[in-house]
Amino acid sequence: MKLLLLGATGLVGSRTLALALSGNVFSEVIAPTRRPLPPRDGLVNPVASGLETLVTASMSYEPDAVICALGTTQAKAGSKEAFRQVDYELPLIFAGAAHSAGVNTFAIVTAMGASAESMSFYYRTKGEVEKGIREIGFQSLSICRPSLIGGERNEARTMEGAALTLFRVLAPVLPKKLRINSADAIAAALIDAVIAAKPGCRYIHSQEMA
Repeated sequence: MKLLLLGATGLVGSRTLALALSGNVFSEVIAPTRRPLPPRDGLVNPVASGLETLVTASMSYEPDAVICALGTTQAKAGSKEAFRQVDYELPLIFAGAAHSAGVNTFAIVTAMGASAESMSFYYRTKGEVEKGIREIGFQSLSICRPSLIGGERNEARTMEGAALTLFRVLAPVLPKKLRINSADAIAAALIDAVIAAKPGCRYIHSQEMA
């Protein structure tokens, strides 16, 4: 089984890559990135400064399933337009190309609270990408909606770090759905979802990964 993994340099994506390469389910993991990844057995790593230019190259490896862990913040991206390009446009470009190439199984990480009708630009964008990918028509679609994501990041996120600290302190009294989801748990849920490839659209909620 060949897996196309988007977002392999991020927190969840890097954990997903490590997990996918550590087992014997995937014969190959295709991970297009903007900067090269360390070479590993079973890893195919197309590299370009613009991921949208790697769509055709990625599909040429004939993946059987796609996991999309692309994601950023408006602060890191620099603008709403740049954020939307990473969190909305790129996932839909790759999803459409994958479906056209005959890929039937897709899994994506969005966020708890994602809604196309949200007043929040962040959650509205997450809801809109969910809607767009549902409309593509994958036989098996898994939408992972974590709460705050725990794990060591390559970049500092001050506001998110403060929220994580608060959530850890309050963990004993918080509802399960509001507890921190570790990047490892999210990665495992994504891997399990594409291996099982259950028909239809399935949501994986935060409490299932707590």
